[in-house]
Amino acid sequence: MNDLVIIVQILVVIFLCVNMLLIVTFFSKEVFYTTMRYILFAVTLLSDSLMLFVSDILLILSSYRVTTQFGLCIIFYILSVICIFVTPVTLTAMALERYVAICMPLRHAQLCSTRSTMHCILIIHSLSSVPCIVILSVFCASASKSLYTQYKICSMEIFVSLRWQNNIKTAIYQLYFLIMSITVILSYVKIMKVAKAASGENKKSTRKGLRTVILHGFQVFLCLVQLWCPFIEVALFQIDLMLYVNVRYFNYITFILAPRCLSPLIYGLRDEKFLLALKHKVPFGFHCVKIKARTGFVRQVGCRDRLP
Repeated sequence: MNDLVIIVQILVVIFLCVNMLLIVTFFSKEVFYTTMRYILFAVTLLSDSLMLFVSDILLILSSYRVTTQFGLCIIFYILSVICIFVTPVTLTAMALERYVAICMPLRHAQLCSTRSTMHCILIIHSLSSVPCIVILSVFCASASKSLYTQYKICSMEIFVSLRWQNNIKTAIYQLYFLIMSITVILSYVKIMKVAKAASGENKKSTRKGLRTVILHGFQVFLCLVQLWCPFIEVALFQIDLMLYVNVRYFNYITFILAPRCLSPLIYGLRDEKFLLALKHKVPFGFHCVKIKARTGFVRQVGCRDRLP
């Protein structure tokens, strides 16, 4: 148990440091916080960082059987559930942004403006809050008032203790799974049709957008599989306790930590502008890069040089 907790702590610290570095890079240039895809990328980074922090606290408390007041556990639950849904919903919005950029390029500037992005973020968090509101409302309707002053081991399962509550939770998760999966698949199909008809530079750009949507789809899939993990874990708990513990740690690393490290790989490393800005934030001397000046010559940019 202690070894597993230590491994998780190392992974969480690494991912949080990477996310913080990317967030600092995001605020370093105006082009990032005025462009929709970069803003949505920052939303996923903030959501993932908060999710990693809260889930890690719950993991430690649960592993060492530390009890907390039930009211504090509700706060942890609200943050966890909202963050669980913010990332896949935001990734779905990012796939739609790529669809608009490639399939409707003339309307991209209008539909994906900074103002539209703020509205999109509001919609994302509203949709992500619906499952939490429904589950907590159903739970509070059947819970006694004395429960809120008790001390318990904080776990997500205590909010769906009854079978009919679990059925409501399952229905909500399946609905979100279906809607987001269909949206990403349709975006991929539409972009693929445009990719076949494109030529030259447009074809290269379209193929890049197609690969981005595929990666988004894979990350959304990992995030959505996470929604099914509690149902598998509950079934294993009835069979074998150690198997339940091992599978739970495996699910946490594979379906919570892994998707949260894919965002930096997708946008932080694949995007040329963001990668160039990121290299000047890395505090090491080996990240000097070559860039082409306006004259057409390739010149060396030192680690202490600033981008033009």
